[in-house]
Amino acid sequence: MTYAASFRHQFWAEGFYELAIEVGSTDAAALQAVLDAMWTAAQVEGCYGHGDREPEEQEAVPCTVAALAEFGWLLGRVRLPTGERVAFGVTAVRGGDDSSDWLDFGVPLSALRQAGVAFEEGSFERSAAADDWLAALATIAFREAPFSLGLVGWNVSGLAEASMLSGGLPEKRGMGYLLPRDGVLHYGAVND
Repeated sequence: MTYAASFRHQFWAEGFYELAIEVGSTDAAALQAVLDAMWTAAQVEGCYGHGDREPEEQEAVPCTVAALAEFGWLLGRVRLPTGERVAFGVTAVRGGDDSSDWLDFGVPLSALRQAGVAFEEGSFERSAAADDWLAALATIAFREAPFSLGLVGWNVSGLAEASMLSGGLPEKRGMGYLLPRDGVLHYGAVND
């Protein structure tokens, strides 16, 4: 196992290259449906609650909204398109009366660097390869559990909401956008 797949060797506080999904409601069943669809689309290996222990050193936990609430996040391992295994996690941001729930799926930046993922020159926070991979996973998950919006990039959760977009992708995009229109998920890659 490389350090990219190790839980203990990640700089969790450095942030995640993530796919942040605005679920579109605050219904626990809708949140669970998106969680299940993404976990399946990403083919996540395992489900654990502790980032300070390797999976082999802890009991697996159920991949549920209740476990997310209990542990604050759920962790596993995924394979990048290159075949490299990396640590992977999800956390939830529960909305209130006026907003939607979010699920933030991501890979620690440290794991991506250890796996040799290319970032734009002079930038530790932009990777076209990571963007495309996460957008592809979102597209697969969307078929099983539609959602309101997806954002792709480094620590992008909450930087936009579906209600702000008036049904269209922004012309200039500093992060990737996944926006449904007529039942189809449209991807607007970074262009700014």
